[in-house]
Amino acid sequence: MLARRLVVAVVVVAPAVLLLAATAFAGPGKVRQAEQPSAEQVERGRQLYLTSCSSCHGAEGEGTSIAPSLIGVGAAAADFQLTTGRMPLTDPNAQAVRKPPAFDRNQIDDIVAYVASLGSGPPIPEVNPDAGSLSEGANLFLNNCAACHSAAGVGGALSYGNDAPDLHHATAEQIAEAIRTGPGQMPVFGPDTFSDHQVNSIVRYVRYLHEPDDPGGFSLGRIGPITEGMVALLIGIPVLLFVCRRIEEAHERASRGGSEST
Repeated sequence: MLARRLVVAVVVVAPAVLLLAATAFAGPGKVRQAEQPSAEQVERGRQLYLTSCSSCHGAEGEGTSIAPSLIGVGAAAADFQLTTGRMPLTDPNAQAVRKPPAFDRNQIDDIVAYVASLGSGPPIPEVNPDAGSLSEGANLFLNNCAACHSAAGVGGALSYGNDAPDLHHATAEQIAEAIRTGPGQMPVFGPDTFSDHQVNSIVRYVRYLHEPDDPGGFSLGRIGPITEGMVALLIGIPVLLFVCRRIEEAHERASRGGSEST
């Protein structure tokens, strides 16, 4: 009898222990999409899609004259656009910018599952910044990304009135998703261009830019060399003129004093 009770206890308790352990080791972050979402999840995503996305992208994701097809874009593209709040977009002619997501995490997972079911495309990447190299990530970022996002990752102006976004609010997964899917005017960097290790390295460097070391002194907002020029123009030059004026006044007083004594 005792042995039977022990067996029953193990059968009942073990799954719960394993679930708690998996949750603990997963750490913070979103729950990943299953490789094969259930039919129920895809259907839930389809219903959300029909009410919030189909007016622009078409009832079956085929695209329209105002928005592109979603067939084959994959889970990564959908997850990036939804988690960053870029979609849904109220004005199809405007640039999509980061804002609070319109859906909660479960709803996003459902829509991503539906979009992924429309055709094969890049999956949500597995990201491990700690496995990347900070120095390699810096070199890759400066050579491939800084021209648009600036060396400090604060964004910059692009053509046609658009701009490259500030990266300081992007999560590790969103950075990797953007690399793999190329949202907006950004090029796509597939596995044939950047390996998973290189993506991890870039993600590690971009995350480092959130709170970088400032060995040179004040960070000045960390918005790049323009700040230093503005400080020199708005503060340095006026201070220099003030000092020069004081020296000139002292010289004039000394000259007047010498003339009066003569």
